[in-house]
Amino acid sequence: MSAEETSDELASDCASVLTELVDVAEGAIVSRVLASSSGGNVTLFAFDRGQGLSEHTAPFDALVQVVDGRLNLTIGGAEIAVGPGEIVRMPAGVAHALHAPKPSRMLLTMLREPNPED
Repeated sequence: MSAEETSDELASDCASVLTELVDVAEGAIVSRVLASSSGGNVTLFAFDRGQGLSEHTAPFDALVQVVDGRLNLTIGGAEIAVGPGEIVRMPAGVAHALHAPKPSRMLLTMLREPNPED
């Protein structure tokens, strides 16, 4: 597995098509940070067939929205199949993982507590 990440925030003067913002790469996971602030960030991921993220936890809630393809999520031991147009919340501190049985894209929104000093 190889991973590639870019950080290229979205333009504010035009609409963007999510499937055109990141390409699925053979045998890889590709990600692009679309927006980032002290309150969280939005990242678009592309997974080739068979790719995924191993089980881990995060200190804040996150939302997964499948753009195309299909993802098999495991959240706190529960298995959830997620398809295009569907959204799932991954609670803070709960172990989660994902697997892409076919080429897929997802939008990940991480929800951090804003830092009042920022």
